[in-house]
Amino acid sequence: MSAVSTLLDRQPALPVIEMAPLGTGAAADADLAQQLDEAFRTVGFCYFRSIGVTHQVREALFASSRQFHALPEAEKRRLAINGFHRGYMAPNTSLIETSTVARVTRPNFSESLMLMHEVAPGSRRFGQKLQGPNQWPDLPGFRPAAEAYMAAMLSFCRRLLRPMALALDLPADWFAPFFAEPTVFLRLLHYPPQPADAPDDAFGSAPHTDYGFLTILAQDDAGGLEVRRRDGSWLPAPPLPGTWVVNVADMLARWTNGRWQSTPHRVRNLSGGDRYSCPYFFDMDMDAVIACVPTCTDAANPARHAPVRYGDYLMERLDRNYAYRKAE
Repeated sequence: MSAVSTLLDRQPALPVIEMAPLGTGAAADADLAQQLDEAFRTVGFCYFRSIGVTHQVREALFASSRQFHALPEAEKRRLAINGFHRGYMAPNTSLIETSTVARVTRPNFSESLMLMHEVAPGSRRFGQKLQGPNQWPDLPGFRPAAEAYMAAMLSFCRRLLRPMALALDLPADWFAPFFAEPTVFLRLLHYPPQPADAPDDAFGSAPHTDYGFLTILAQDDAGGLEVRRRDGSWLPAPPLPGTWVVNVADMLARWTNGRWQSTPHRVRNLSGGDRYSCPYFFDMDMDAVIACVPTCTDAANPARHAPVRYGDYLMERLDRNYAYRKAE
């Protein structure tokens, strides 16, 4: 058994990376690069602390999410998710059919509002796949709170690309061209309480991996997120004050030829109360062509995947996993 496999099998908790040094100098970025590489190779998950998003901005987002999910069901459904993949998803409408983690037979017991990067009519990209405006609920302060959070997260993620490139022995600006017009999602999730005697195949979010580049999750204090170890057991990822849970997604694992791990995870809300979380998905430009990172392949380790346009890959995943797309 490799040292990496042994570590993940025995992992007692996810590592915590302090991000305050980001951008303060070459030595700090090099140290962060080493920590990122260790976490992404061995676990594929970690916590970030001090990412530059204020407590006020984060709490305003959670308050807006709770306000939205408290609306009457009929009012939420007026914002039903559309062809731009923006809007409300009612409980039991997403089923992860592409999962290789486990056979999923029940839709997720959660509801959410999906927001993305805003593309206004008249924009060069408007009308292309996933390029359109968000559906905003008519709630005081909701849109400013969501846009402030998304702007802060985008700023952080752009700065994070530098140590991520250094971790792979690439030039510091190597990733930047792939994110000139990034594809970003902010999903405001609500998990109703799940009975303690719920069947084993009932989940708020069934075991899965994420699609794209990187996921940065803000969660409340209810708990319920778990990460799968290599031995098949599940490691809790409990809320830690002032942190975000971060994980490698499938496209980044593919890009790095498996060096970085896209690790399965799930949610079971057994807290007895409601659970709210706000994952931010930071992905590349829809037109970006993803081929194996040059430093992650050699004669002894050939590329495992053919190059793929990210937009084509993403649409195939969405088309298979969301009920609303099958009805189109």
